[in-house]
This record gives sequence, C-alpha cells and structure tokens, in this order.
Amino acid sequence: MKALTLLIALIGVVAAEVFLDERFSDGDAWEKRWIQSTNKGETAGKFVLTHGKFYGDAEKDLGIQTSQDARFYGLSTKFKPLSNKDKPLVLQFTVKHEQNIDCGGGYVKLFDCSLQQDDMHGDSPYLIMFGPDICGPSNKKVHVIFNYKGKNHLIKKEIRPKDDVYTHLYTLIVKPDQTYEVLIDNEKVESGDLESDWDFLPAKTIKDPAAKKPEDWDDRAKIDDPEDTKPADWDVPEHIADPEAKKPEDWDDEMDGEWEPAMIDNPAFKGEWKPKQIDNPAYKGVWVHPEIDNPEYAPDASIGKYDESCIIGFDLWQVKSGTIFDNVLVTDDIEEAKKIGDELWTATSKAEKKMKEAQEEEDRKKLEEEAKSKKEDNEDDDDEDEDDAEPSKPATPADDADSADHDEL
Repeated sequence: MKALTLLIALIGVVAAEVFLDERFSDGDAWEKRWIQSTNKGETAGKFVLTHGKFYGDAEKDLGIQTSQDARFYGLSTKFKPLSNKDKPLVLQFTVKHEQNIDCGGGYVKLFDCSLQQDDMHGDSPYLIMFGPDICGPSNKKVHVIFNYKGKNHLIKKEIRPKDDVYTHLYTLIVKPDQTYEVLIDNEKVESGDLESDWDFLPAKTIKDPAAKKPEDWDDRAKIDDPEDTKPADWDVPEHIADPEAKKPEDWDDEMDGEWEPAMIDNPAFKGEWKPKQIDNPAYKGVWVHPEIDNPEYAPDASIGKYDESCIIGFDLWQVKSGTIFDNVLVTDDIEEAKKIGDELWTATSKAEKKMKEAQEEEDRKKLEEEAKSKKEDNEDDDDEDEDDAEPSKPATPADDADSADHDEL
C-alpha cells in the first residue's frame, strides 16, 4: 500500500509542469517572445527592459517597465497550451510600482489560444484576470476575475494590494476541487471556494413563494402600556409670549399695527406625550420567511476550469508610468511556484530595500552638505557687505601734524 502511494506521488511530480517561466534575463530577446498590441495606436505605451533605480541583482532583477505616462499598455506572450480541468493552475508574477503609482493597473490576463495578440484590447475576451489595481487612496484592490459562460465575474471579497514602491509577488492558485488561494509575497491573504466567493450560479435556496406570514403573527417586541395615561398638565404650548417683553413707548398701533410680544421657548413644554413601552406578551419573534431549494440552481463542476489556455498578457492603463513586471510564471505545480517565489522574491526584497535606504541616506547627506555650503556662502556675502559699508575714519590732530611735517620736507 505504501509503495502504491509513493508511486502515485511520483507520478504526480513527473506530471507537474511549468508552462511559462519568464524572467527577462536574456537581454532584448524578450521582444521576440512578447507581442505588442497595436490596437491603441499612438496612445499605446512602450515597455522597456530595466532593473529600476534600486534592485537586488542587476541581472536577475531585470523586468519590463511601463515607460510613458497616460498610456494604454498591451503586451502578451504564448506558451504551451494547458488545461486545468483535472489539475491545479498557478499564475504568479512580481510587480514593482517604483513610481509610487497613483492610478493604474498591475494585473495579468490569461487568454485562450484564439486571441489575436497584435489586436489585444480591453474588450478582448479573457479567462482569468488577476493582480493589483490602484486608483487613488480609496480604490486599491487585487482583482480575481473568472470568465464563466461568457460573463466576467468579480470576487465578492476585498483583497488589498501592496501599495509601496518595492517588488511584491502575486500568486493565484486554482485547484481541481474548485477551491482557490491568493498569496502576496508567498503569504496567503485570501482563500475559499469558487462557488461561495463569486456569483457564478443562482442561489441554492430561495424564499418559498407560497409561504406568507400568518395574519395573527405579532412581531412587535414592545407595545404601549395600556395602563399608562397622559398627565392632566402635559399639554402646554411649545412657545409662549416673553413675559419680559414690553411695548416700545414710540409704538403707534394705528401706524405699526397691534403690538405683540416676542415668543420664546416654553420651559414647561415636554413635547409629544407617548405611553411607556412594555414587553409584548403576544410577541412571537421575527417571522423568518421559509426557504426552499432553488429549482434553477444546479452545481457545476466546470467553474474555474478551462479546456485550453496558452496566452498571458498585460492589458493596462497607467496615468503615471514606472511599474516593473517580472518573473511571470504559469504552472500546475503549486510547490514549485512557492519555491521559485521564495528564491526570487525573498532575495530581491531584502536587497532592494537595502539599496534604496542607502540611496536615501546618500541623498540626505548631499542635501545637508548643499545646505551647509549655501549657508557658508551667505555668511561670506554678509561679511563682504559689512566691509563695504564700513565708513573711513576722520583724520586726527596727530595725523595733521605729520602731514604738515611731510609738507615741509
């Protein structure tokens, strides 16, 4: 039995496959593998190869960066066709919003093999859309969108992306049992089952259309106390004439009309009287509408499963460019994806932070030196101004005598 279990496990390992592992590590050769969409014409932005301003390894951290502000970006690549009908699907990539993005997408789209890559655009049908999308301080989310029967369905949960300037690893795992996981930096941030977290299907149950609340059903928890009566002195006017008001001496009734004192709030006014509340002895609780099985509901084992996919791409709009994408992975091997993520992202994240902190410290020292130098220059200018403004001393009697002696000579 143990031998059989081991054999099955080994078969699973052999069958696991990496369909795409794009690290942009071979110079400009990526441009031959990735197809630029021309659909947006002059409004299309260009991707450039770079490791950015701060990085861990100058070669390993090369990725493609959006390079033009306020542009559409359309770029895609093909890989060996895969089906996830009976095995996991893992989409993974790194995103680095080095520009401190204010509004723009950072997600990927998975397509079937029918996509015309050079004409890819926002309305091109896709299978899955996954990744961060940021636009303003209040609109930050990680999209997880599945296409089901020609309609795109958004996840009902809110997943917040990383919004700093460093590299982050995004992973989507879709399993054959129709469960999923979303990881950021190889840490699980969300998980569940597809049917529960998306509105793919009608509700399993509906309110029974034949059921009605009984007419004698009393759902009032409290009622008026029938023995409570309103006090005899309760009803008083809300406003009364100001007792301290006096008719002006120069008031002319014929010219000014009949004088009336100003009105003020009545301190004795208590508002509308209401009887006190007591527990309702006939209270039966809140009536719950009975539910029945929804005749339109039927489970569907095909949700999240696709016969064929072979293209992944970036279809984005960015107001402020500068995002670097790298380490694009498509596989059916969950453990391999985690291993690759750890190897690539962990080393990069620590090293790039160290470099950025060093750059910031260098910039700080430079600014301090510039400020110090400017202050010294200003002080020198002030000293020169004081020297120029100093008046010449008047001649003393002794000086006059010396002059006289010299004249004699």
